[in-house]
Amino acid sequence: MQQASERSSRRGRRSTTMDAMPVNDMPWWRWRSNVRSALHMLSDPAFQQNCWLTGQPGYGDVTDAVYRLVEDTWLDSWSAEKYVGTIFRDSQEAALVDTAVLRVLRIMHQVGADAPVATYMEHHGWPEAVRSAREAHLRLAVNDGDDPDVPPSSLDALAVLLRAV
Repeated sequence: MQQASERSSRRGRRSTTMDAMPVNDMPWWRWRSNVRSALHMLSDPAFQQNCWLTGQPGYGDVTDAVYRLVEDTWLDSWSAEKYVGTIFRDSQEAALVDTAVLRVLRIMHQVGADAPVATYMEHHGWPEAVRSAREAHLRLAVNDGDDPDVPPSSLDALAVLLRAV
């Protein structure tokens, strides 16, 4: 039987990766994967232009990304600090995620959850929301040992990752 100190959720231990994301080195790695996927898409203006604005299948839209960001974590109701050590590695990650969530949700509440992608992208606060998402995405990707500049993965690739053991 595996000792508690050897379990893959132990902090500081690097895991194997799938689709460039650590599979299981954080206790709630599936939630982290969803948050990372959402932040990645929300932080990449080229991706938004080429995939969301054109309606490219396989990547969802802004509402899908926000849902992944807050659905399991309740980051729309409480601070990411609550998840340091389970989803987030440290308080800096949590603070950056909190800032990004608040900025994106502010816009979502102003334009409506079902607004067209262009409405989000034309909102005066969108560049700041994208910048905040980028800062959070960078920190999480670098802390996971990943290249933050690769294009976002499809939702199918995320689904495969989330089924991994």
